[in-house]
Amino acid sequence: MRWIHKAAEPAQVERLAGELRSRDGLGFRDISGSKILARLLLVRGIADAETASRFLSPSISDLHSPYLMSNMKTAVDRLEAAIERKERILIYGDYDVDGTTAIVILKTAIELCGGAAEFHVPHRIRDGYDMRDDVIERAAAEGIHLIISVDMGIRAFGPALTAQRLGVDLIVTDHHLPGTDGVPAALAVVNPNQLGCEYPCKTLCGAGVAFKLAQGLMERRLPANDRSRMLLSFMKVVAIATVADAVPLTGENRVFAKLGLEGLRTAVNPGLKALLEVAQLGGRPLTSGEVAFRIAPRINAAGRMDVARDVVELFSVKDPARAREIAQRLDKLNAERQEEERRIIACIEARCEEDPALRDAFCMVIDGDGWHRGVIGITATRVVERYHRPALVVSRDGDEAHGSGRSIRPFHLLNALESCAHLFSRFGGHSHAVGFTLPSARVPELRAHLDAYARTCLTVADFEPSLEVAAEMALDQVTPDFFSLLQKLEPFGVGNHEPVFHSRGVRILAPARVMKEKHVKLKLGVAAASAREEENEPNEIALLTTPRCHPDSSTLPRRRDWRRSITHEATGWRMAERWQKEQLLPGDLLDIAFTLDHNNHPEFGGLELTLRDYRVPQKTTEDTEGAGKAVQLLSPQS
Repeated sequence: MRWIHKAAEPAQVERLAGELRSRDGLGFRDISGSKILARLLLVRGIADAETASRFLSPSISDLHSPYLMSNMKTAVDRLEAAIERKERILIYGDYDVDGTTAIVILKTAIELCGGAAEFHVPHRIRDGYDMRDDVIERAAAEGIHLIISVDMGIRAFGPALTAQRLGVDLIVTDHHLPGTDGVPAALAVVNPNQLGCEYPCKTLCGAGVAFKLAQGLMERRLPANDRSRMLLSFMKVVAIATVADAVPLTGENRVFAKLGLEGLRTAVNPGLKALLEVAQLGGRPLTSGEVAFRIAPRINAAGRMDVARDVVELFSVKDPARAREIAQRLDKLNAERQEEERRIIACIEARCEEDPALRDAFCMVIDGDGWHRGVIGITATRVVERYHRPALVVSRDGDEAHGSGRSIRPFHLLNALESCAHLFSRFGGHSHAVGFTLPSARVPELRAHLDAYARTCLTVADFEPSLEVAAEMALDQVTPDFFSLLQKLEPFGVGNHEPVFHSRGVRILAPARVMKEKHVKLKLGVAAASAREEENEPNEIALLTTPRCHPDSSTLPRRRDWRRSITHEATGWRMAERWQKEQLLPGDLLDIAFTLDHNNHPEFGGLELTLRDYRVPQKTTEDTEGAGKAVQLLSPQS
């Protein structure tokens, strides 16, 4: 794995660190810690204390005016007129986390402002993605004259013309990239990515765009106090969608994520509380990782495995018992989704073992009969993680095939699909995530074309896993105070990655413990500075063998540099096989790349390192002698 070290000018680091320490309210007092945090901010493009303050402590006042978005005024005018005239309104949304939460936000806002809204969520299997003519025709026949799409519609040219023909006003709110043909002929298209829109944050998710429409409406119809309270309430839901949709957690998205995750600690909505309870996350601050891996999959499971209407009901129901029932159903569906995902992944791995050409393609296209269409997206993500190259997973269903793709950083997947647009019945998405439908007979042609196309854009070096290292720091700098400073950068995610640190010459202090035959648990410490120090001072292993609560621990001689006695637990996920092959022993030195975490267990809690990678530096004679002493100290005879 390549380690890519992020650079920052030392003079800029010193200047920004000084500004941070002098600024009240930020809590930067430690010189060493403030320099590392300054470096982390600089590589994020934050070069002054004022910008840093807004980044570290965003507030609701940092939200942009919704009216900076093209066509927002037209959309709000029409929506407000519908509320005044008591018109029936239909919200047409997608079936994933982003789409269903967008429905919840906009529907609730309309109701708060005196209107009423119905909603339609397509069935993933029966209806597929995007707007359909028959749904619009049925709505028009039922007397609906205003339809608002959320998280879809930017390529729905046919349905827009159908709405126009039937006298139905269509407002498209979306965040997906428009095609080369422009945007549909709707009454209003609200999308920060459309040509000519100068909205400052281009990376909103679908729920984020729906939130801006709700914000614009509430600015017209609610008192300021009520408006602020409701915006903060909506941010809890927007935060879930923002994290789940993997949009960059910068700019306005950071405001959503930071304030929303803080608000989830005190959730009052019965459905949201029930969802947190089934995920065992209630009553405490949440990280973006917990939302991405424990909350979002349960919401997504409704659309992937069954009917996404359950999600809208979950957030709308007032009865706690009913909320728990729905949340438990989502939990069960998620377990079924995981099992189906494992089955498909096993099939894909077997295929790749049998066919090296498939595994070594520059863009992998893997198809199978009857694979669950609700699971192929997450499966494509797993394939990219395993093989480190773009991947499209395709489910064949007779003459028609449905696919989902994910990509690596250097490869724009939507552009790749645009290069063979004639193959598809429909397609859309982003640079790194796409969905599509095509005749099954065209899958081999798609595979050949995308492999050839990718070979013009990528090299073998692009497939080598890489790790961005944010800063180098000595292991004795990893303290609870530093971790508290680091938490100010949360929530982490795309565009604001969790910092990876590099520490040299770390000593293994005890034999590794293998967990579940896959992972390793280590005890690491700072290597002794010299042989004299080893002779005259208690080394790390000696301190390790003395419990911290030992009644005589106060009598142990102390180093002049007490921080060098600090030891840390470290976990290497899925590293057991590698560790055992390399036969690393107590006393060996490592260069490690790691992230920081905190275990909240009442007895075994504290700072922990998560190993992202490690390297074994070339051993010197002194290192070999030190390793021998370490083994002797840990042997049963010593």
